[in-house]
Amino acid sequence: MKEHNQFEDRTNQMFCFQCQQTARGTGCTAAGVCGKQPDTAYEQDVLTCEMIALAKAQNDKGVGSTQAIDLIVDGLFTCVTNVNFDSADIASLTYVIKTMRENLGGADVMDPKALFGGDEDIRSLRSTLLFGLRGMAAYAHHARVLGKRDVEVDTWFIKGMSALGCEHSVDEWLGLLMEFGGVNLKCMALLDEANTGAYGNPVPVQVPLMVEKGPFIVVTGHDLHDLQMLLEQTSGKGVNVYTHSEMLPAHGYPELKKYPQLKGHLGTAWQNQQNEFRDLPAPILFTTNCLMPPKNSYADRVYTTSVVQYPGMIYIDSIADSNGNGNGNGNGNKDFTAMIDHAIRLGGFAEDTQFTGANGGLTVTTGFGRQTVLDNAPAIIDAVKADAIKHFFLVGGCDGAQPGRSYYTDFVKQAPKDTVILTLACGKFRFNDLDIGMIGPFPRILDMGQCNDAYGAIQVAVALAGAFECGVNDLPLTLVLSWYEQKAVCILLTLLSLGIKNIYIGPSVPAFFSDTVLNVIVDKFSLHPISTPEKDLAAILG
Repeated sequence: MKEHNQFEDRTNQMFCFQCQQTARGTGCTAAGVCGKQPDTAYEQDVLTCEMIALAKAQNDKGVGSTQAIDLIVDGLFTCVTNVNFDSADIASLTYVIKTMRENLGGADVMDPKALFGGDEDIRSLRSTLLFGLRGMAAYAHHARVLGKRDVEVDTWFIKGMSALGCEHSVDEWLGLLMEFGGVNLKCMALLDEANTGAYGNPVPVQVPLMVEKGPFIVVTGHDLHDLQMLLEQTSGKGVNVYTHSEMLPAHGYPELKKYPQLKGHLGTAWQNQQNEFRDLPAPILFTTNCLMPPKNSYADRVYTTSVVQYPGMIYIDSIADSNGNGNGNGNGNKDFTAMIDHAIRLGGFAEDTQFTGANGGLTVTTGFGRQTVLDNAPAIIDAVKADAIKHFFLVGGCDGAQPGRSYYTDFVKQAPKDTVILTLACGKFRFNDLDIGMIGPFPRILDMGQCNDAYGAIQVAVALAGAFECGVNDLPLTLVLSWYEQKAVCILLTLLSLGIKNIYIGPSVPAFFSDTVLNVIVDKFSLHPISTPEKDLAAILG
């Protein structure tokens, strides 16, 4: 068996290969491409090993306390790419988890150097499960702040983390990954229920890319609850609010779009923030990833909250109630007064300022969520039967800075006019400002929402399969996915657990997939690394 030790080269200061942009396609060893420094990578590894030990202690005792689960969820989310760069904050969370583990009687703690070492295939499978758990933790965290949790999902955090510290055969690891994929589907369903229950079912809306003159705040990340609290607190203050990146779908939710100061959207996907925020006369609130190391031209305007932290940036924690509940990791009610006052002092733009999408568009459209699409299912089915729609493509996922990602723009541009492009997550900013026409009453690009709204896309696929009396793999539907961080990993595992085949994935294959593991996935699920739009469209459409 081929053994791997990420520290066998003594010049390596760290090892991280969890994101798509990892150095040389093998792993970051001097500093993270994301900006993460070796001390932060080390603290994340120590935190991960303590969480595994806490899960094993809970498992050995036959318990799964809510407090332990919440700590593990927050710890996993903390380790997602571009979330937390603050080594001291990570170490503080580790100390809390270590104390809880010791109070339970303790459990052996894995050496952080062993976390990504050992047999190459076992390392690959273990890493895939860990990164999937990190992605699912983000969804569980968002559902939790809206008062939603699920016993099976909670229990699986203990089971999955505990499993990371145990020996398994290759077949056992693969079984765990497929089981995890099914649990993540329930977690995404939970978040869908939380979001739609709190804010209503999204409705289609055209969103301007114009920033009006006067004070404003930009909100980026994924957390709709943070946005709602900010909207409540900016009411009547003369401060407008603009979404950025994955917050765009907020405009489709009735209980958020009712606020008149939610004016529009600024910018594109996360990787462009250092240019888009340069000299911006407004505060920027990071509610989740993706945070890049702030440039001096706007660093004094960056606010973080929840699990997002960066040394020297202003952090907004939650407010403890009279019983001391609600504080810690920004999970409760928050006071945004300082940021609102900051926006007023900065004053915003002196005149209305027009921004554009990646292709020069002046507006983007969102709000084609699960319910909207299902409500129009009869018309969609009729269009398919009449050959007006011959194929559906789900083109979406995480965006990134790699030049090869232009593939997705070209793919959408070259897709035949009798095809529909479903999209979600920040990958859509490569093409969501394009006007590629209509099919009947439907625009050919339908934005279904954030990355977690992959659940809605799955439900639409299942409903269409039922209507056509066929399996999902028999539908005229192809998934063309881009990935960057760990939420994409848990979504991929969910799709594979459902038996969905012939997925196209890029811009590169995950570095943590060993050749053996990749071959198993390719053979069993017909997973296709992307090539060129021309070749892939020809292969798909025949």
